[in-house]
Amino acid sequence: MSRTVQSVERAAALLRVLSAESEPMALGELAAAVGLAKPTAHGLLRTLAGTGFVDQEPVTGRYLLGSGLLHLGSVTLDLNELRSETLNWVDTLAARTGEEARIAAYRDGAAVVAHHVFRAGPGVQVMDTGRALPLHATALGKVLVAFDPGAARSVIGQRLDRLTFRTITDRAALLRALADARDTGWASAVSEARPELAGIAAPVRDRGGYVVAAVGIAGPVVRLCDARGLPRSDLVEEVVGVSRSISRALGHGRAA
Repeated sequence: MSRTVQSVERAAALLRVLSAESEPMALGELAAAVGLAKPTAHGLLRTLAGTGFVDQEPVTGRYLLGSGLLHLGSVTLDLNELRSETLNWVDTLAARTGEEARIAAYRDGAAVVAHHVFRAGPGVQVMDTGRALPLHATALGKVLVAFDPGAARSVIGQRLDRLTFRTITDRAALLRALADARDTGWASAVSEARPELAGIAAPVRDRGGYVVAAVGIAGPVVRLCDARGLPRSDLVEEVVGVSRSISRALGHGRAA
């Protein structure tokens, strides 16, 4: 039988997030990381605490792996595996939007591109596969920071380098942008990494709901944005649609 129990998958996702982090985590961070409502995450964490798999700090209320769980496997997909699992969808996104498309994962303080598809048409384009993109100044990076606690800790509280006149360098402004990304399910960066460049990205989740990557498009501001300088809604829909399709292909959202 192939049917699975959703609550077990969600509990496993929480454990996998905790196993990847070196610091105790707040309830809100854990809930956002696996895409659950706080009450749902809280109930699962209480159950895991009862088994000894999770401990809760008495003063801060933060969670960490318990002594009853000595080791968990890696929560991250190998970049080559991520590419092989998603390349058809990234190709589809480029074809549907007419823009270059990328999928990236958080590695060592950056958004590292696992697969990059050029846009159709003339002009010089440079392959970005394997390239490390700044987390605070790209749409792909913002998605990862918004949903991956490890990525967030590598940015929040650190100096944010100014790359253009529109790069977010203020911590409060970045936190607002990340909150917007969590609320809407996508992020954008307009003239933040390069003056003429815009990007739109959305999260990719695995079977347990953990955000393992971000997928998106990039191109000239005049093509990706409307007259108000905001990302075009039709392109946002394409990016979000492909991110959900990739997530389903990785097992997210399958019925229990």
